[in-house]
Amino acid sequence: MRHETHDATLGMITAGIVGATGYTGVELMRLLAGHARVEVKLATSRELAGTAVAKHFPNLRGRFDLDFSAPDRAALGGCDVVFFATPHAVAMKSAARVLAGGARVIDLSADFRIRDIGCWEQWYGTAHECPELVSEAVYGLPETNRERIREARLVAVPGCYPTAIQLALLPLLENRLVDETRLIADAKSGVSGAGRKAAAEYLLCEASESISAYAVTGHRHHPEIVQGLETAAGGPVNLTFVPHLTPMIRGILATCYAPARDPGACGADLLRSAFERRYAGEPFVQVLPRGELPATREVRGSNVCEIAVHYNESTSTAIVLAAEDNLVKGAAGQAVQCMNIAFGWNESEGLEGIGLLP
Repeated sequence: MRHETHDATLGMITAGIVGATGYTGVELMRLLAGHARVEVKLATSRELAGTAVAKHFPNLRGRFDLDFSAPDRAALGGCDVVFFATPHAVAMKSAARVLAGGARVIDLSADFRIRDIGCWEQWYGTAHECPELVSEAVYGLPETNRERIREARLVAVPGCYPTAIQLALLPLLENRLVDETRLIADAKSGVSGAGRKAAAEYLLCEASESISAYAVTGHRHHPEIVQGLETAAGGPVNLTFVPHLTPMIRGILATCYAPARDPGACGADLLRSAFERRYAGEPFVQVLPRGELPATREVRGSNVCEIAVHYNESTSTAIVLAAEDNLVKGAAGQAVQCMNIAFGWNESEGLEGIGLLP
């Protein structure tokens, strides 16, 4: 049974955040602090239990009169919605009990994104402890799964790279405009995409004034991206995906290449019209005017994904660029967007913030 302490269609609901001290956790608190319908009731951290949220995150001073607490499954189950902003292989240990308590679960980790359990275990290097929930989980990309999200008990929020790359390629595959066996995604991410952890490669002196590729032979977001692209294509796709670390805090810029299926019939106008039709009415996908290019600085702090589509006639290649804030549309903002859909609210509630410039 659903927990019915609050009438979500009329008033407030309560939320719990597990893993509230990570980058996505504090981003969730920042966004929910401005949400008129949500009271954050629990913010968990084993290390900081008993510490005031505002003391650890001064930007939230005056917004939260709340201390961090140790995770308590019974207390979390008493919330209306629980966000897991945790490392991978954490949510799967607790999600079933939290659901049994009556809460909806919105998981920002990869625990429930990949439908093939064996594939997930291969890429994440551990046995899945809750495979029975994987088939129930709804992939939380609103632009493809909005109706299923409305009814979901468990939402698996997409990764940051998968969000940008799928949004960039979906219209091409859905309209069979490109050769799905020769897709390339070249993506750059800010350092916050690696999470809040002490690792030498993410120190200022190591990451600043440098750009480097990583996971060139295989990134664990790859099977998640392919899963979504194959759904759009209606069959197998081949994707070369190379991520890069860039010297900025936030942002993802994905440049995707796809050869035209029929070069003689393809062109810039055809591609543009496919994207404009696909994303017409989408509140958080902006197809840019002809000649404009997306930039991470334009979407920083917002839940918007900017997309530009071009066609190189000499190589018969579609070139699509997508920019997003990896902590917002790529994580916490998308989670709030899914929550709004699930509770029947305006999808943009709490997400009206404009990108920060400069």
